Amino acid sequence: MTDQLVEPSRLSPARRATRTVLRSRELAIVIVLVLLIGGTTIKTDVFLFSENSWRDLLLTPSILMLLAVGEAVVIITRNVDLSVGSVLALAAYLTGRLFIAQPGLPVGAVFVIGFLAGAVLGLVNGVLVSFGKVPALVITLGTLYIYRGIVLTWAGSNRVNASDLPDGFLALGTKTYGSIPVLTVIAVVVLAVVGYYLYTARGGRELYAIGSEPDAALLFGLPVRRRVLGAFVLSGALAGVGGVFYAARYGTISSGAGLGLELQAVAAAVIGGVAIFGGSGTVWGAALGAVLLVTINRALPILGISEFWQQAVVGLLILGAIVLDRVLAARTARRLADAREA
Repeated sequence: MTDQLVEPSRLSPARRATRTVLRSRELAIVIVLVLLIGGTTIKTDVFLFSENSWRDLLLTPSILMLLAVGEAVVIITRNVDLSVGSVLALAAYLTGRLFIAQPGLPVGAVFVIGFLAGAVLGLVNGVLVSFGKVPALVITLGTLYIYRGIVLTWAGSNRVNASDLPDGFLALGTKTYGSIPVLTVIAVVVLAVVGYYLYTARGGRELYAIGSEPDAALLFGLPVRRRVLGAFVLSGALAGVGGVFYAARYGTISSGAGLGLELQAVAAAVIGGVAIFGGSGTVWGAALGAVLLVTINRALPILGISEFWQQAVVGLLILGAIVLDRVLAARTARRLADAREA
């Protein structure tokens, strides 16, 4: 093991890739997901084999996937964004009001507007965190309530109904390519782009370096403020797109849209292997964590598990993920220390 740490090139690329996959958190999540779906389907086959079950299995997590991807990028920088649920609510209600004011507005334009609106709200978070030197937990907790207050003031007791939205837009909520929902395809494309950037681009690697040791990254000359600012802008922009998804998926939009989604996004990222202390994890794992959370919420009632234990299972998954991260980090540190001594 020490030789592999010091000279990893002794292993062939195929063997390194195989070892990486077998040891990855993503594979473990996939296995748990398959077992959960399989067990629930054995209990009642309509969970997977009814008319719309497969579509719903893929479609329902698409919104949380977007939020989890943005959240993962922020957490990698050793920050957190608790405002994404409120950003989604603002973007969703904005989408409805735009269609009411301009019934002929192109659907593509609405996605762009939602993206930009979320990016602006994320920019506010990023500026306050990166330039104001205030902890992200405090800043985004404050903007969570501010953005939600704006939605409450704007919407009041009113809501946008499905009849206010164009049929072509609402069709996106159920439309499929083959058997794959359109919204899921869009979410996977976004996931692939962000994942590729983090894995290959210099800016993506710098995000990991900043999360691993912010002070050292600053001394090394990395653009810490700019990268952290960009992470929050991306998180806000994806939450804005998630708001457009929400409007297309559910049709009815009230001031309560997106309540609690910020905690689910953080939970999905942590369960997916993104270290809460920053510096490690992948958006692929965060997306799989989102799928697992949504599937758990659908499957456990069918399996006859009470609501209390449904919440307890999610809590145990989060605690287990954090404990596992600390154990793996300590083990890696010991191996590196042994390698240096050798």
